Amino acid sequence: MSRPIVLKNVSKTPPAVSKSTKVAGPGLLRWGIMGAGEISNDWAVGLSTLPSDEHQIVAVSARKLESAQNFAKVHNIPKSYGSYEELVKDTEVDVVYIGVINTEHIRLGKLALDHGKHILVEKPLCMNVKETVELVNYARTKNLFLMEAIWSRFFPAYLKLRELIDQGTIGDVKQVTVGMGLAFPEENWRRDKQLGGGTVLDMGTYCCQFATFVFPGLKPEQIVASGHLNSSGADDSSSATIIFPKGKTATLMTHSQVDFPCEALAIGTKGTLKLKFPFWAADKIETPNGVLQFPVPKSDKKVNFWNSTGLSYQCEEVRRCILTGLTESPSMTLDETILLAEIRESIRKQIGVVYPTD
Repeated sequence: MSRPIVLKNVSKTPPAVSKSTKVAGPGLLRWGIMGAGEISNDWAVGLSTLPSDEHQIVAVSARKLESAQNFAKVHNIPKSYGSYEELVKDTEVDVVYIGVINTEHIRLGKLALDHGKHILVEKPLCMNVKETVELVNYARTKNLFLMEAIWSRFFPAYLKLRELIDQGTIGDVKQVTVGMGLAFPEENWRRDKQLGGGTVLDMGTYCCQFATFVFPGLKPEQIVASGHLNSSGADDSSSATIIFPKGKTATLMTHSQVDFPCEALAIGTKGTLKLKFPFWAADKIETPNGVLQFPVPKSDKKVNFWNSTGLSYQCEEVRRCILTGLTESPSMTLDETILLAEIRESIRKQIGVVYPTD
């Protein structure tokens, strides 16, 4: 096992207020999409469950025009572009959702910001801490909205979990235990290091954010991690123990070769709260007094992943922030995004994962 890594503290910067970019109409947010893959499809389906006088997708872009056109046809989007550069020049786009491969996040994020667009970027925000800090500072300098798309945070089940913890329902929470394992074929991009694959960057983001959600404001004192690498040099599995102050611990596990129960537990001195499968898009909480249910929005459209209509919750938060002049979400701050990047980087470097961008 590699030497444990102690993280540096992340500065706490209060959410900034935008003084410039405005959106069209009385509360209408006009979206552009970068990427026409599976997650962008699900994101568009989620957005379609929201009122059309509050959210509209006005354009989609992809590396191939045909892909963008097909996507636009499925989702009834008026404009399609065969390059990302064309999208950011569209004056009718207020905010861009970036749903491309991980390695492209920083380049396309800066491209959108350079053209005055607010951005919602799929997780992980960037490949490493260096890129994450760079993009965060870039957005802050531009005075434009940026959020890492940690959609979990805005699910009603997560909001209720926060309420139950704060009410002392399970006493003093001492332990977080969370694992995400989904079996993917070897040729899947999530297992390819050159494409930004690896379980820590992908599934590990969901595990890490659950730990920092349950232990808000606390920074890890020590992280001990190990795992297995595949032939590309990406991690196929990880197991990490994170030591927080005040006697609190988080145990995180990820795997790309076997299926886990994919549940997340917050364990306190008076009981346990469990987010049932899929914990990152939870619609059920198991409490000491029974199971609470939080149905996600309904849609007849095809989605690729579990509870994907819940991607709409984060979009409501983006709209609320932009309309009130905030350039980051108080519920998913950019300082926390940097902290998540630090935790992921510590874990995967102890396993032996080194990306070309490091």
